Amino acid sequence: MEHPESGTVVVTASGDGTYTQRVTTATHELLVDEPVAVGGADAGPNPYELLLASLGSCTAITLRMYANRKGIPLTRATIRLRHDRIHAEDCARCETEHGMLSRITREIELAGELDDDQRAKLMLIADKCPVHRTLSAEIAIDTLEVGR
Repeated sequence: MEHPESGTVVVTASGDGTYTQRVTTATHELLVDEPVAVGGADAGPNPYELLLASLGSCTAITLRMYANRKGIPLTRATIRLRHDRIHAEDCARCETEHGMLSRITREIELAGELDDDQRAKLMLIADKCPVHRTLSAEIAIDTLEVGR
């Protein structure tokens, strides 16, 4: 397949499995699939794993950039993420009051000779990564049929 222009992602059925999809960017290709337990071939991460990977990698990159700019001796940031659905009434800081909502739990492990102030600042900066901001903001998704 021809690679799309930078900033565009193309997803097409790979033909290798019921749910297996080929994701193509300007410079990379990967497979996305569902686990065998739900009828997939487990040929790649599932869509929610990719969503978590986007947030986790953006968080780690943002922390690295900030630490480098400020001379903070961060040697490594390890980000662990989990997605689940919870009842809205169980979320004290959510606007939604009824029904179910998605929750992402993000655990950040900071390594390096960091003092308490540096750790606190890095934890604040984690919430400023672009993907975190995107996921926390209202998102408009425009769906158009093409090729007819």
